[in-house]
Amino acid sequence: MKSFPELIKEANDQINTVSVEELQSVIDDPNLILVDVQSKDAVEENGMIKNAINANRGFLEFYFDQRADNPFKKIDVKSDSKIVVYCGAGGQGALATKTLMDMGFNDVSNLEGGSAAWVEAGNILYS
Repeated sequence: MKSFPELIKEANDQINTVSVEELQSVIDDPNLILVDVQSKDAVEENGMIKNAINANRGFLEFYFDQRADNPFKKIDVKSDSKIVVYCGAGGQGALATKTLMDMGFNDVSNLEGGSAAWVEAGNILYS
């Protein structure tokens, strides 16, 4: 049996990460898909990074399943779309990034340190 920290470490060993500075350099790119995987309650309480969409990690597979008949699809995404995922501190983001990679998305990264690192670097979250 694997613990939560072991799962996160395993995911981090297999995924790409981006720093706050790297995200800042592409934040206004209209082709970037920025995904906040925190719960609706966390997003309502803390806000999100500019241009992000909320796709609660618990429903991520449903939201990103690109079948034409998927009633839960949240956004149209191509397999080579640039996607950056984040959560509050990085753990859920790492697991979500791994999930999207497993689903066949090729250019997926996790924001190192999540929204906490974003704010710590002097950036703001929007409600």
